[in-house]
Amino acid sequence: MSKTKILYVEDEVFLAKIVKESLETRGYEVQLEMDGGEALARFNADPPDVCVLDIMLPNKDGFSIAEEIRQVNNAVPIIFLTAKTQTTDLVKGFHTGANDYIRKPFSMEELIVRIENALRNRNSSNSVGTQKDSIAIGNYLFNPNRQTLTDNTEEKKLSFRESELLRLLYENKEKIIDRRDILNVLWGSDSFFNSRTLDVYITKIRGYLKNDPSLQIITVKGIGYRFVTE
Repeated sequence: MSKTKILYVEDEVFLAKIVKESLETRGYEVQLEMDGGEALARFNADPPDVCVLDIMLPNKDGFSIAEEIRQVNNAVPIIFLTAKTQTTDLVKGFHTGANDYIRKPFSMEELIVRIENALRNRNSSNSVGTQKDSIAIGNYLFNPNRQTLTDNTEEKKLSFRESELLRLLYENKEKIIDRRDILNVLWGSDSFFNSRTLDVYITKIRGYLKNDPSLQIITVKGIGYRFVTE
């Protein structure tokens, strides 16, 4: 069985060495790049299974690298490593196509859980997409395999995590879904940090569906959400 290949972009020499060696001892193949300006070339030369990107990098930051990767590959999971925790930073990161965030400092166990969860979610999405290409949701056509949401005016490209959240809400429509269940399914943890991230995603999905007033994501205070199609 081939090893999971990770593109790891980090300019802190000591941290990069520790993380690379730790991942390799656990059976991963790690491509380390310390210059943000060279990251896309490394990605294209030997496409990885998952990308782990620091945000603050020389020559090109992690946000820009993620945007470039998404122009050539919309499926590979992207995980940001960052000391930034402001909501504006989270929104910017997810708009560039990130699947997950890990705050520095972090444990290797947390990083590995996030990597494996991202890979499982990607495989699950591919499986769903082959079973049914498109789903009618109100006035929209949702394609979980292509990660698109289309109405009469435009086709919107969703990030992987946005697509998975919309699919989860739709598959459980008219039911109350516990926040903790969503967090554990999509992020692998119901931590406070992930909970804030879910709030950002719910707001984004509501915005995507705003042209059809029959579709509502209702917040059930203290419990979770209910997706209603009137």
